[in-house]
Amino acid sequence: MALLFLSSAERAAIWAPLFEAAGEEMILGEAAVTDPAAVTHILCWQPPQDLLRYPNLKAVISTGAGVDHMPALPEGVSLVRTLAPGIEEMVRDWVVMATLMLHRDMPAYIAQQRAAAWTVRPVALARGTRVGIMGLGRIGQLAAKSLTGLGFDVAGWSRSARPVAGIEVFGAAALEAFLGRSDILICLLPLTAETRGLMDARFFAMLPHGARLVQAGRGAQLDMEALRHALDTGQLASAMLDVTEPEPLPADHWAWSDPRLVITPHVAAQTDAVEGARHALNVLRASREGAELPGLVDVSRGY
Repeated sequence: MALLFLSSAERAAIWAPLFEAAGEEMILGEAAVTDPAAVTHILCWQPPQDLLRYPNLKAVISTGAGVDHMPALPEGVSLVRTLAPGIEEMVRDWVVMATLMLHRDMPAYIAQQRAAAWTVRPVALARGTRVGIMGLGRIGQLAAKSLTGLGFDVAGWSRSARPVAGIEVFGAAALEAFLGRSDILICLLPLTAETRGLMDARFFAMLPHGARLVQAGRGAQLDMEALRHALDTGQLASAMLDVTEPEPLPADHWAWSDPRLVITPHVAAQTDAVEGARHALNVLRASREGAELPGLVDVSRGY
């Protein structure tokens, strides 16, 4: 049983001693593969085109928490996303930062600074400001807990409507009601067939006039022209995006220079190398023992 490692040299330098200490074999790059039958797991962001070269391949492990970029895998090969507490905590931090920035009108103040304009804007209390979180997995629940602690009135939306302690949860059929009470909307949804293009003109029309958007899901969920129209009509006051479609945005894209937007280059989280290695080792152990793989993706659902 061996893991084929297809990632950066910097990450490999951290992973190699951890795998050696655990007694697990790690092969650095396809050029180093002498016996394709020995490869049972592949760690990568994009898998090799010819996976059939590895007849005993059991699982492909994504280097990150997202897997929507992955192609269909051969029958019998599992897809695993990396589980690392650091990913969840980093995204939580970015979401809280973005929520506070929009709540306190930082896009407008950044524009005023560039214009050398000293203009005071009204300050709203967190208490009474309604935040809606779409996606109530581990990250969504962490963000909900933090924002509730800051005084925001937090609710959540998920397809299953599974209860979450301390917040009101809306199900799939109650999307309009959920959006109607979201002064600040946070998207943490995975990219699936159902969420692709979700945030369109009709979607934005269901938000309160002057709402704000925090987008940390996936770029393809957001119709950028619908976003532009919502900003131009005042339906949205501002937005902070960590993901876009495409990535990166072309240099001449309108969003770069729009003062109502703050854009970061998909940096809400980065997988900590040590945590990633430990997760991969857990996957190998579970595979050897015939147990459920940690981070196993339900391909039919997309996450």
